[in-house]
Amino acid sequence: MTTPWDESTRPTAAGPDDAGPTPRGASAGQHLLEVHDHYRRELTQLRDVLDQVRAGSLGAGAARSELNDMAVRANTWVLGSVCQSYCLALTQHHSMEDAAVFPHLGSQDQGLRAVVDRLGQEHRAIHDLLESVDAALVDLVTAPDDLTAVQEAVDALTEALLSHFTYEERELVGPLSRHGFYAGQL
Repeated sequence: MTTPWDESTRPTAAGPDDAGPTPRGASAGQHLLEVHDHYRRELTQLRDVLDQVRAGSLGAGAARSELNDMAVRANTWVLGSVCQSYCLALTQHHSMEDAAVFPHLGSQDQGLRAVVDRLGQEHRAIHDLLESVDAALVDLVTAPDDLTAVQEAVDALTEALLSHFTYEERELVGPLSRHGFYAGQL
């Protein structure tokens, strides 16, 4: 697997200015780490649900084939529900960053403009991957025993998100600690 972008072309921010973080500012940078850790945990849960559906262990797990067929339908619905919730929350997070956080940071630190532009591009690529997960879940309705496309879509999303989070944290935790998420925050 590879990410939908070339990691070697990612810009880096210029070194920090002389202003160090205030205690309140440090909490802004820490907040980004906590949010990303939350999404990492949820991504692990999503992958776990997929594994349980694949194993057939999620749901009632009755031995009779009729109940087993019902469990497969229920498992597919649960997987779709978990994916939908995760995808919506992640989309909202990226939308908030694109609309407010990135413009604020770019206006406060000219050296961040290329970085926040790139992060916005990565958000759009991640959105496409989220759409791929959704499409794979729709296809799962017609072939509930074949989780191949869902697994591939979730794997691609996982790789891209983990790469993106690492890059965003490396480039933005310090600036967030100096400038906050929005004007007047610190």
